[in-house]
Amino acid sequence: MSINPASIDPASIKEPSPGERIATALRRSPIHVDPSLASAVPPAKRAELLARMRRSPIPIFIVIVPLVKGGTWDDPNELATVVHDRLGADGAYLTLDKYDGQLSAEQWGGTEQSRENTRAAANVPFFQKDMKDAILTDRLLRAVDLIAAGRGKAEYEKVTAHLGTSPRASPRTDARRDAPRTEDSGGLPVLPLGAAGLGVAALAGLAVWRWRRTGRVQPVTNPLLLSRTVLATADRASEDELREQAAHEVVTFGELLDRTELDTSSEAVHDAMTRALDAYQAAGKVLDSARGLPDLAGVLVLVDRGRDALASAGSLAAGGRAIPPSPLCFFNPLHGDSTTSANWRPLGQRKQLRVRTCTACARAVRAHRTPEVLAARVDGGDVPYFEVEKDIWAETGYGQLRDDLVHRVLRGDLRR
Repeated sequence: MSINPASIDPASIKEPSPGERIATALRRSPIHVDPSLASAVPPAKRAELLARMRRSPIPIFIVIVPLVKGGTWDDPNELATVVHDRLGADGAYLTLDKYDGQLSAEQWGGTEQSRENTRAAANVPFFQKDMKDAILTDRLLRAVDLIAAGRGKAEYEKVTAHLGTSPRASPRTDARRDAPRTEDSGGLPVLPLGAAGLGVAALAGLAVWRWRRTGRVQPVTNPLLLSRTVLATADRASEDELREQAAHEVVTFGELLDRTELDTSSEAVHDAMTRALDAYQAAGKVLDSARGLPDLAGVLVLVDRGRDALASAGSLAAGGRAIPPSPLCFFNPLHGDSTTSANWRPLGQRKQLRVRTCTACARAVRAHRTPEVLAARVDGGDVPYFEVEKDIWAETGYGQLRDDLVHRVLRGDLRR
């Protein structure tokens, strides 16, 4: 099968809204940092934040983007509200505040006491003497620790006792979750899926969903998708490095499946768990016989599909809705999230199909340039993976053109 990227209709490409882009990033990692502020959260500190966040009984999402009056975002509560609505996951959302040197937090789900603790925890670093000249990541770490321990309100009252104030007197916390929505939220109702902890390895994890049983919250570790760090690193990796990375992801996902405990008496939950297990088995099978970059990318695609299915199983078991799969970029899965849709027509065919692709590839198409396509080695030369004949990845578009990718791998179609 051959594809002509130039045949994609630029008019069919819809740019995701700012809130959608952040929500997509949070499905990869619970920490999103705008590129303009990347130096404020270096990799070592990010890893430390992730480790602390995993100890929390409630999920924590960190969104670090500029707050500029008249800019894309100028109010932390509105930012948190829009991102929460787009992500559809309950938890604590920790952001910068419009007041210099301060943080802001808002929480969905949990008790009112828990929500007060979260809001207060974000205020505490500003008033603590040892945080006076602290860098951003140290202030984030302090707030995360207080949220995880549920000590935000108590600590806030302690450090502000001499001021005669309370957490609700903060200039940031009097705006509630029902703050006016921007066009980004679209006014669409979002069912709360809930979550209760981040029990996943630093390179593997995302959101988890919570059970509601007799008023108690119990964590289950059902993460969404692969870490954004994994895919960003994979796109730059050599074949040996990518093989090692793919092996790590298969092992980590297998360990996660072993730790997951769900009631599968429901047919929907059972089916979702079966899809997750099948995807895991398929990923391992491809890894064992992988011959090049397209196969190794396929391993990550299969793990990604498995994580989608596992997240859906957790949501359904908790009384929520099924989570639709979110494919990786059609032109190159190592690019990560598919954030836009595009129509394309294979060479020699009249029928157009719709594929999901990353923003960068969509921009290339709009500029009438060929996207950075994943290449396969054929007869000593590199060709786009989708031009390889009788190839499982080309025929299925890594699962975007057909929904039987996992089945084909398990029945042995990888090597025909």
